Amino acid sequence: MDENIPRKRQGDLRNGGEAVFRLRVDEEILLRSPEKRDAKPIFALIDQSRDYLREWLPWLDSTKRLDDTVAFIRSAEEEFSRKKSLTACILYKGEIAGIISYNYFDWYNRTTSIGYWLGESFQGKGIMTRAVAALTDFAFRELKLNRVEIRAATGNKKSRAIPERLGFQREGCLRQAEWLYDHYVDLVVYGMLAEEWEEKKRERIEKEGRGRKS
Repeated sequence: MDENIPRKRQGDLRNGGEAVFRLRVDEEILLRSPEKRDAKPIFALIDQSRDYLREWLPWLDSTKRLDDTVAFIRSAEEEFSRKKSLTACILYKGEIAGIISYNYFDWYNRTTSIGYWLGESFQGKGIMTRAVAALTDFAFRELKLNRVEIRAATGNKKSRAIPERLGFQREGCLRQAEWLYDHYVDLVVYGMLAEEWEEKKRERIEKEGRGRKS
């Protein structure tokens, strides 16, 4: 259902006919499509955070060389051009801090799933919460999707904190749903519906307003 994708906006999926995505989150954070020149900084970030990321990400051992990241970017570009998924670099103050993505688009059922990872040195700055909120909002307001899902391993408290902080509903647990190097892990499923998102946004704005007054 490609007609569901808007064509002209700053955060549009396409820019001038090219497969380009750009979404300004705030003064500090920009989400944009990965480019060939990003391969080195992305791989360097992975390498610097390898032990930290490997605890919960199953693909670290298959990303050992720069060429692996080049192939990842090429695959992301292909999937994006076919409107199958969307991968974006998270730029924090101009520096690549991590990756966020719509893992797939189900245009018929108007659903998607968001995945993400953040370099170890960028933790604790609220970056991922803001990035996930922006991508969730874009999914509902611009792509006109009805449901956004996030899955995280039961033991991955930092990853689970993102949807919980944003008001996603915990919908259940998928037992032994992901193979993590030498064992299976259970995945918690979080969901947000379009009709719920606007209410959650209002609640957050009101809470922030009360915080500024106090």
